[in-house]
Amino acid sequence: MTRSAFERQLDRLRSELQLMGFQVQQAIGRAVGALVNRDTAAAMAVITGDLEVNETYSRVERICLELLALQQPMARDLRRIASALKVITDLERMADHAVDIARVVVRLEGSTFVKPLVDIPAMAELVQTMVEEALVAFVTRNRELALVMIARDHQVDSLHRRVILDLQDLMERDRTTVAQGIQLLAVSGALERIGDHATNVGEWLIYVETGERTELNQ
Repeated sequence: MTRSAFERQLDRLRSELQLMGFQVQQAIGRAVGALVNRDTAAAMAVITGDLEVNETYSRVERICLELLALQQPMARDLRRIASALKVITDLERMADHAVDIARVVVRLEGSTFVKPLVDIPAMAELVQTMVEEALVAFVTRNRELALVMIARDHQVDSLHRRVILDLQDLMERDRTTVAQGIQLLAVSGALERIGDHATNVGEWLIYVETGERTELNQ
């Protein structure tokens, strides 16, 4: 493979990564939207739509393996391709968490919320921003943006803790809220983990640039 062909494949890799990131953002937004609107049909669309994310995963994986086999890249190029394989794993897990949220919507079909949803939609908005920024940072090698994105995870963690405390208090005071409270805790936990995976993407970008794998979400 010539260097120009290698660069074209890298461009294709960047494009597919951005597509996968967009698919994940959409899945998160649609899953939480389905929860807020108690829209079971929309939730089912998120569940079935996970196939598209998996197909993009397979395309990116194939591109990476071809580049590794045919080009035998060195140093930063090798780190970039190897990290892309890690990034799609994080993205695929984010999509799985969006599906988990959608399944909660299906389980809660016909239920009235035990409390208004405020912090969960706020968490969803934050993690969608994190996913977008993480992918932009990775494909453009923007370390500063990666660090800004990673810092947002503290806000996600803070909202998650607030959801836990609020729901625990509610369930202790009214045992009839326990079943739904557990489901909403699962949603909040899924969003918190999405934030962690977005943070991982930022850390992979820093690894590409520096050769050092550092955990920045302490």
